[in-house]
Amino acid sequence: MSATDSKVAGALAAEHMAELIGGEGEVAIVGHSNINSTGVERRDGFVEKIEADFPDIKIVDIQYGDGDHLKSADIAKTLIAAHPDLKGIYGTNEGSAIGVVNAVNELGLEKGKITIVGFDSGAAQINAIKDGTMAGAITQDPIGIGAQVVQAAYDAANGEDVEEFYDTGSYWYDSTNLEDEDIAAVLYE
Repeated sequence: MSATDSKVAGALAAEHMAELIGGEGEVAIVGHSNINSTGVERRDGFVEKIEADFPDIKIVDIQYGDGDHLKSADIAKTLIAAHPDLKGIYGTNEGSAIGVVNAVNELGLEKGKITIVGFDSGAAQINAIKDGTMAGAITQDPIGIGAQVVQAAYDAANGEDVEEFYDTGSYWYDSTNLEDEDIAAVLYE
């Protein structure tokens, strides 16, 4: 199988969140699924990294909006109201993250008051990063996934051993590297 290691990607999101909020404070997660493996792993990778390496960061709540913009926005508004000291929110997929962005905009919060870290790509997240509403996001490598699948199939057809799982990588992108050739290649609108 060839895919992004979602736990590694979730941990990468946690590292950037921790750095962005100065290594302390309250954060919350708006997840897209507590059943689907990507949702579970992106959440767990984040939670485990925070718990292991950032003792001064407290995850105050984890809610699920099924990746739906409207549901995720409602959840984010509730989280923000319930936790006035909230420093950051992590959205585990495009729909979750855009829901958080929409919530912050609808509440009229100043850009950056809440650090938003997203996942996946898409025009809405790219624009939210460009305008400063969102700090950054994790993207997968769709080209790498395809290339790895073809290579593994070729190797298997030629009687070579193939790995059970290939991690095709995950990348952090934000306003500083959006235009980089390597990052631009893995972003999809």
